[in-house]
Amino acid sequence: MIREVLNILRIAFRALSRNKVRSALTALGVIIGVGSVIAMIALSSGARAAIDVQIQSTGTNVVYVSAGSWNRPGGAHGGIGSVQTLTLEDAAAIRDQVPTVGKLSPVARGRAQLVAGNQNWNTSIEGGNEDYLAIRNWPIASGTNFGPREVLVADKVCLLGETVAKTLFPGEDPVGQVVRLKNLPFRVLGVLTPKGQGQWGQDQDDIVIAPFTTIQKKLLGITWIQQVMISATRPDTVEPTAVQVTRLLRQRHRIQNPDEDDFQVRTVEEMAQMRTQLAQTMTGLLMSVASVSLLVGGIGIMNIMLVSVTERTREIGLRMAVGAKTRDILSQFLTEAVSLSVLGGVVGIVLGTVVSQMLTRVLGWPTLVTAEAIVIAFVFAAGVGIFFGYYPARKAATLDPIEALRYE
Repeated sequence: MIREVLNILRIAFRALSRNKVRSALTALGVIIGVGSVIAMIALSSGARAAIDVQIQSTGTNVVYVSAGSWNRPGGAHGGIGSVQTLTLEDAAAIRDQVPTVGKLSPVARGRAQLVAGNQNWNTSIEGGNEDYLAIRNWPIASGTNFGPREVLVADKVCLLGETVAKTLFPGEDPVGQVVRLKNLPFRVLGVLTPKGQGQWGQDQDDIVIAPFTTIQKKLLGITWIQQVMISATRPDTVEPTAVQVTRLLRQRHRIQNPDEDDFQVRTVEEMAQMRTQLAQTMTGLLMSVASVSLLVGGIGIMNIMLVSVTERTREIGLRMAVGAKTRDILSQFLTEAVSLSVLGGVVGIVLGTVVSQMLTRVLGWPTLVTAEAIVIAFVFAAGVGIFFGYYPARKAATLDPIEALRYE
């Protein structure tokens, strides 16, 4: 049995090698199609992996409660962040009345010019309490975090992101140094570990973190907060926490109609899901284009196999005359079609892998070539060969031996 299969393969490759250029051009459609499939799956897998990493860098089990937009009858409305009704009392009520809340931090944020010596840098400033870093799963590289006392007295202390630290203190240790935010001196307590790019492409390390009371009172001059950041007790309590917080705030803000909410409650998973769905939609569109290339490649294989049947009619008749059965002729031509398609698929897999690596190196797009993608592409290639090669093989197998021998 094995010897018979090897013999069929040997004859198939000999037949394909008679017209090397024609065989290569025929396989080109499959090569391009399979290469495109590999590249598209790599892009999709890379995007999902990057989103997973970004979720971990944002924080675990996190629920965001933000000052939202408002809508009122008569067409009056305001954009996100236009309301000032999210207060410290709301944050305290959430902490006390929602049992699935593990940690909670009020958040106040803005931008400011940061000055250290003869260096200055415009950066994002964000205020939280002593649990802020734990909620965001953000370790300190050097130094220490501020504590409840610094939050209570609105102390002028801060933590620097890696980008800010390297910009203002190149080659120096910032811990213990003094920086100025809006002409107010802040003592640097620590430097954060690098997080890299965030979910929306921003540099998460370009930030200064201080007690929210300090940001709220001494830098922004406001009495309300922009956000409450919550860490649920367990992953399976994230959604229930979001639902309970929404109900509580509607009760506190006396909101009857959900369309009139003056706040937004979002989970990290929801935001990541939006990006994943967008990536999957784009991948689906690109995969459709790649499928067209595979279809064209399959039609090319069918066409060239029909030509091969015509050219080898006398050979087919001679083989039948010396005892070849219908299944022998069918398997022979089907093997040639599948071999041509599979060879194109192998080259396409290599091409797709190379293209994926180039996309990462040149454009910085995250890509991930998985074993699953390679198997899918290989099966697609073999399937194209079988589907488009069966008709020419069947036509060859059903030729009349007498007529085939007479064919000129």
